[in-house]
Amino acid sequence: MLDLSFSKPDEIVKRLCERLRAERLAQQMTQADVAGRAGVGINTVSNLEAGRNVGFENVIRVAMVLGRVKELEACFLPRLDSLDDIRRYESSAKRQRIRRKAEHA
Repeated sequence: MLDLSFSKPDEIVKRLCERLRAERLAQQMTQADVAGRAGVGINTVSNLEAGRNVGFENVIRVAMVLGRVKELEACFLPRLDSLDDIRRYESSAKRQRIRRKAEHA
């Protein structure tokens, strides 16, 4: 796995776009194939592969076509390295509101 913790956001985007293109080519699909199956325009796929501004929903659509949704779903899974982490996660999953502190006049 590639460690991206010391990368700049634009470097990460560039690598991810390169991987996206490589995955499309590995599956022997044209940009038109992906666009048609994802319900987006060819320009959207082209822009996505080039790292130009594309909406997150379109990224998900293309990932679905390429069979890579599980990787996206794994992006923000909680880190549960200990029993305390699990307890903290379970308690935070219940909807809670933070009370405002009373203003002192």
